[in-house]
Amino acid sequence: MPKLWNETIDAHRAAVRKAVLETTAAMVAEHGLTSVTMSRIAKDSGIGRATLYKYFPDVESILLAWHEQQVSHHLDHLAEVRDGTEGAAARLEAVLREFALISRASRQHHDGDAAAFLHRDRRVSQAQQRLHGMVEDLLADGARSGDVRDDIAPGELASYCLHALTAAGDLPSEAAVHRLVTVTIAGVRPGGAEESDTPRSADATARSPHHPRHHPAHGGHSARS
Repeated sequence: MPKLWNETIDAHRAAVRKAVLETTAAMVAEHGLTSVTMSRIAKDSGIGRATLYKYFPDVESILLAWHEQQVSHHLDHLAEVRDGTEGAAARLEAVLREFALISRASRQHHDGDAAAFLHRDRRVSQAQQRLHGMVEDLLADGARSGDVRDDIAPGELASYCLHALTAAGDLPSEAAVHRLVTVTIAGVRPGGAEESDTPRSADATARSPHHPRHHPAHGGHSARS
């Protein structure tokens, strides 16, 4: 079979697949996961049911394929943002800000059933690990440059940042998202949020001048008295 013919077939298949994925995602966003059927997808995609079943066995497989494509696109986009920004502090802020905006946009396009279904996919866990690793590396770079606190491991700070910014999905506006990013980044700056005192140990609490064991009113004594 001629190469040109093969390329034409591949292009056609790619176009059909793209149409199916986009149609399904739009239908789920508008009507919810439970109301979407293969017949409706085929009709709105402009193909026959038999053709659709050659590509996907059910609605769930279509939605998973769409989600995998979206996640991959988002991670690649974050990598582009990182690589296109100069300076450790600026790279970290740019990636976290973009992640927060993506979180908000993604939440608005998923109904509850679809979101719960998609997050059971093992590929979501793999994507989260890749994202966590990216942010952890950025934080480590920031710690070396003096832009990020070094009293807490970069991995822990990465978890803090990602958990905090996932809340962007529930925020009412992009302005609110930007405020959340600003507060989150403040927590990883040198001297941020009681640096070196998180968490406080029992011994540290006992040595506090405000603790009853130490306060003069209770007859306490300093550890060095």
